[in-house]
Amino acid sequence: MIRYSPAKVEPIQVIEMSVSTDEQAFPDTPPVALTADGKLLSTMPNRLGYLSATDPSVGIEAIRHLYATQGYVWLKGLLPRREVIDFRGWVLSHLAESGLLEPGTDPSLGIASDRAIDRQLAERRLMSVVRSTGYEGFCAQPRLSRLMDAFVGGLSYLHKRKIMRFTLPGTATATPAHYDLVYLRGGTDRVVTTWIPIGDTTIDMGGLVYLEGSHAVGAALEGQFNKDNSALSPQERISAYNRNMSEGGWVSKDLPDMAERFDTRWLMADFEAGDIVLHSPYMIHASTTNQSLDGLIRLSTDIRYQNVDDEIDARWGNHWSLDDML
Repeated sequence: MIRYSPAKVEPIQVIEMSVSTDEQAFPDTPPVALTADGKLLSTMPNRLGYLSATDPSVGIEAIRHLYATQGYVWLKGLLPRREVIDFRGWVLSHLAESGLLEPGTDPSLGIASDRAIDRQLAERRLMSVVRSTGYEGFCAQPRLSRLMDAFVGGLSYLHKRKIMRFTLPGTATATPAHYDLVYLRGGTDRVVTTWIPIGDTTIDMGGLVYLEGSHAVGAALEGQFNKDNSALSPQERISAYNRNMSEGGWVSKDLPDMAERFDTRWLMADFEAGDIVLHSPYMIHASTTNQSLDGLIRLSTDIRYQNVDDEIDARWGNHWSLDDML
């Protein structure tokens, strides 16, 4: 059995920063030519912006307000940085047998090997990690549980289906634009996604980007979906792959076109180990291609919470599998 033992949990520490600010120490333009699914984003600077960071100590009401108005809340330093980096090393060390890492390097750095890897072996090991008590403990750590209990206004329920992704630099892999409720229609729409970068994740590593103000767009799209699918069976209606959905449940693979169509911006960020992002099930988001200037692997996990008294999508009561079609 894979085991991971985190350090002793200490109380949440207050971070000295403003409640929410766009005035971050970011460059005017991204450090690389941002691409997603072969589409170049960096040619449209008026369609790019930066996420606003929030101090976790501002209080739950302020966090809820920001979530409702922005569709997301980027909480800086909620988790202990050293523990997140150690967890990164633990995960990647279990994938190292596949040839994923540069030999002789610290697994927590996540320096990708420049040789071919055994992708199937890496994915099998990943499936083992997401079923481990160590990963469960990381996701269910008291800091997160306390935050989510307060956020949902009662006992929070952490879905068993939890996703972890690794993305190698120099590959074309990127997650197309979507909103999460597409895959969670069998339960409440009050579900909350928590995205956790496992390690520092600079813009060039292809972390999540969010379409500004798109929680309203996602809600409108879902309303139209419900009208268009009223004649379908209940089972087909909740599927992300029914006859009226785009391939894979995506809204679009063309991120520049989406920003133009909705007259908005894609928001990006340099995430640090310890940060988390809460986002609405209607918030449209995607990832960009990992073009790490230092040859680093992007590692992240996305987990979902809701109030235990709300309806739960039964399909999320099983462990994540690569072929589970969710």
